[in-house]
Amino acid sequence: MLSGSDAASVGRLRTLLDGRGLPGADPLPRWLAPLPRSVENLGLSLAWVIVAINLVGTAFGFWYYRFQFAAEPLVIWPLVPDSPVATLFIALSLALWRLGRSSEVVNALAFVGCWKLGLWTPFVLIAFADGFLATTPLPMYAFLLGSHLMMVVEAFLIHRYSDFPVGAVAVAVAWYGLNDLVDYFLPLVGTPHHTLIPGQRIVDGTITHVSPAHELAAAGAVVLTLSAAFLTLATRVKKVEARHRG
Repeated sequence: MLSGSDAASVGRLRTLLDGRGLPGADPLPRWLAPLPRSVENLGLSLAWVIVAINLVGTAFGFWYYRFQFAAEPLVIWPLVPDSPVATLFIALSLALWRLGRSSEVVNALAFVGCWKLGLWTPFVLIAFADGFLATTPLPMYAFLLGSHLMMVVEAFLIHRYSDFPVGAVAVAVAWYGLNDLVDYFLPLVGTPHHTLIPGQRIVDGTITHVSPAHELAAAGAVVLTLSAAFLTLATRVKKVEARHRG
């Protein structure tokens, strides 16, 4: 038999998992809502904790980019720290939802950013593992890998309180499409502005770009931006279809 304190703890855990007081879930296919419902409920119940963690992660990310900031023109700084901006978007998305002021544009930016950067960073960490591990301590490497994958998990909380309207998705895809453009293909000033990867050097204040690493990183980014657009719009379609059936 559980003691009174144990029973209370179990009761609190059940409350976090059962979804009471949370938005209902549309009947989305598993490929659009891959998290178990209890995990979605837990994430949404702990929204303020997740907001705080992401704000700390955002601050850490800006610190992590300090050397690249020093080599980039000031005008391009908003487009440089990709992952910290994505964690800021998810923090804003969850906070606005909890405050009853949800913004569909912020929601779409949060999903696209967390999906794209949550997968692009592990992609390059693994693709260029030898280079990263030569300069990055293993605990930091593991932290970067795991924390970015958790961004993908966070992305799949958003469908519970967002319908991903087409206009909002268009804004998010335009923002991250602009990021891809200036990061790899048409820099606004100086050289391309993507996150530094192994093989790059800062020489006389200019960042070098080596092939084929540059092209491989670009391919991953573009594919993830396009796949994020597909997932958000597919979620929109499936939600509309479910409501029409209802």
